[in-house]
Amino acid sequence: MTTLIDFNSPRAIAQSQSGYFYFYMALACMAVAFLGFAPTYWLPLAKRSFSASPVVHFHGLLFFAWSLFFAFQSWLAASGKVARHRTIGMIGVSLATAMTIFGFLVAVNAMKRSAAAGLTDEGISFVIVPLSGILFFAVVFALAIAAIRRPEAHKRLMLLASISLLDAAVARWFLTFLAPPGPLGPPPVPVTIPPAFVAYLLLVAAIIFDWRTRGRPHPVYVYGGIALIAVKLLNWPISVTPLWHSFAGGILAMAQ
Repeated sequence: MTTLIDFNSPRAIAQSQSGYFYFYMALACMAVAFLGFAPTYWLPLAKRSFSASPVVHFHGLLFFAWSLFFAFQSWLAASGKVARHRTIGMIGVSLATAMTIFGFLVAVNAMKRSAAAGLTDEGISFVIVPLSGILFFAVVFALAIAAIRRPEAHKRLMLLASISLLDAAVARWFLTFLAPPGPLGPPPVPVTIPPAFVAYLLLVAAIIFDWRTRGRPHPVYVYGGIALIAVKLLNWPISVTPLWHSFAGGILAMAQ
């Protein structure tokens, strides 16, 4: 039996709008990532006034490449090129794996720099922010891959994973325009919370879109959003515990 699809039907139009919504959200994530790091990385790099280890540069390249890849994959899905979207999906798996590895390496490198500057305890406390962030991304990305045959969950998990990375980009604007003058060092963990909540406004936009098109937010946004906020808020109390200092201090000792 041949099934005829009316591409002008309300359902078809709604599905098309939904697909392109995720593409537009991917573009928004890419813009936040680029503009967020512009004052502290891209512009100094263009002026040749930025100096960092190769690990930091490769980390930046990987994370920005992810934003480009995510936007391209979202466009393929929205355009109906699902077969190609799935074919190049393994690139995303490789990219996410490299991001997780280099995210960990850069976090440890920052902790080593803090220790060299005599701010060992501050560096150990702060490292929970990037480590928990990259762990959250890795777990959500793995769940998205596991849900590849459930497109509604898959695309929302991918968006959640991408949004979870943006707090660092937004924090750079807070650092540039609101940080008090003085010697640079790892900031207190509590000051990372407001930039994160600004970045999470993109998740709020996605939830509102779900409410308007589905009548309720998808469980990925409900449980994933709660987990994302919980991880960010729990960073603060956990970062000052002896258990965390023993764990992160052990990583620092092995890295030196």
